[in-house]
Amino acid sequence: MATVDWLVLAVTLATIVIYGVYKGRQVRTADAYLRGGSDQKWWTIGLSIMATQASAITFLSVPGQAYEEGLGFVQFYLGLPIAMVLLSALIVPVYYRLRIATAYEYLERRFDQKTRQLAAFLFLLQRGLGAGLSIYAPAIILSSVLGWPLHLTNLLLGILVVAYSVSGGTRAVSQTQTYQMLVILAGMSLALYFIVAALPSEVSLGDSLAIAGGLGKLKAIDFSLRPEARYTVWSGLFGGLFVALAYFGTDQSQVGRYLSGSSLRESRLGLLFNGLVKIPMQLGILFLGLMLFVFYQFHPAPIFFNTAELARAQKQATTPKLGQIEAEYDAVRGRTQQQVHALVLARQQGDRAAEASTLRSLRALDTQTQALRAAAKQEIKSLLPRTETKDADYVFIGYITRHFPKGLVGLLIAVILCAAMSATASALNALGSTTVVDFYRRSLRPKASDAHYLAMGKVATAFWGILATLFAAFASLLDNLIQAVNILGSLFYGPTLGVFLVGFFLPRIGGTAIFSALVIAQIAVLGTFFASSISFLWYNVIGCGLAVSIAYVLTLCGVGNARPAPQPIP
Repeated sequence: MATVDWLVLAVTLATIVIYGVYKGRQVRTADAYLRGGSDQKWWTIGLSIMATQASAITFLSVPGQAYEEGLGFVQFYLGLPIAMVLLSALIVPVYYRLRIATAYEYLERRFDQKTRQLAAFLFLLQRGLGAGLSIYAPAIILSSVLGWPLHLTNLLLGILVVAYSVSGGTRAVSQTQTYQMLVILAGMSLALYFIVAALPSEVSLGDSLAIAGGLGKLKAIDFSLRPEARYTVWSGLFGGLFVALAYFGTDQSQVGRYLSGSSLRESRLGLLFNGLVKIPMQLGILFLGLMLFVFYQFHPAPIFFNTAELARAQKQATTPKLGQIEAEYDAVRGRTQQQVHALVLARQQGDRAAEASTLRSLRALDTQTQALRAAAKQEIKSLLPRTETKDADYVFIGYITRHFPKGLVGLLIAVILCAAMSATASALNALGSTTVVDFYRRSLRPKASDAHYLAMGKVATAFWGILATLFAAFASLLDNLIQAVNILGSLFYGPTLGVFLVGFFLPRIGGTAIFSALVIAQIAVLGTFFASSISFLWYNVIGCGLAVSIAYVLTLCGVGNARPAPQPIP
């Protein structure tokens, strides 16, 4: 990067961190640190929820997802607005009436201690692993840009995020996230502008969409009933609905955001704001990836987007095979650029026959391009066996470092690092809060002082930050990061959601029945993951359905006794 990029990066990050530390100095009670207090406005809640969900993984992986597979990923979010309405109407009022500190506290009021702590443990497990992925994603950027070893970069970022998270607690993180989210949205808008501006002047938006659509990238909706299809309307509406209900209704990293609202109305508005804005925002990020695909039809594209590893493989090569593949790839890409210009000319002249013929040629060339990329990846893997050949996560950052104006490279990297700090800080604070409230204060030191719980909250947050950093060292073994995060959550969300739904709507079912059902359903979901190829979104439906139905059957068989409805704290 140029000197000005380093300056922009340093100033942006320093401003965010200093602001977070400044806000952290105002946090003097355990309630403010662990729960965030009770005075946040709806716009702070809404932006904080979005920032917690939109980690650096979103801005690294989603453009690459669109580049490779088109707009279909947006179907993942189809159930989210419905979930926001249901949560605002049915669940959030219960949490407010009971004045709980964590979502899992409700489960003891409704069932028993063992159910509360098992659900809290599952949250700690999956969110701790997810926090590791949130650290690993920006480490890709710095290791690629700076040429540092990835493991060292993971460690340095982990230290930064832990220090940032421990200093301010939930309250400071929520307030800082408002500004981080605004920086993120501004940065992504700039990225889209420069991508579109870099297209040839004669290429209109309609031409760009025709190119993307002709090569199969515009298909956003899939009505097929194939269970192995990862993203369809049905998996999004049903599986995505269950994901959103579980994530926003039972995951403390999100529940903690809206429990800090100054009133029930503010919390509801914050959730509904997220439901209204999330799909357009995600579609915008996918559209950015789509425009990247169009951009690379007119400009040279690397055969492998992790160019640092490509260079290593070229040095390791003892035969000309990789070079021959690259030469053939460059020739195909040259013909692609000729055909794409011909397509634009045919569209402008209204020559439908020439347009159709050119599209057929482009599709054939695209097939050759993908085959040559696959061959190159196979050869790279043979030269560097430990290299991950899934390079979608490098598409966007590669464009930034190679094609962005000086100064804006630093800004866009700062944007992605802001997203990383924001999402990871939320996760670590939620992990620390759950550890202290649901385990330490509940079972080990129930009558300690407020200052003691504040100190233990910081210790627990640091502990989870260290574990997340250690897990980040293994994240390079995973596929596309955005999919890895969603799969990880789907392995645990369904059974936990089933427990909460039973608690809210089936008063006859008691603690022993739902505890047993949770264990069985969780084992079944993990077995489904290892033994089948169905889309991960259906794990949520399967897990939730099993937890509810097994608990109901066990109750009919006389297992467990229902407890009275939970009462608010006096």
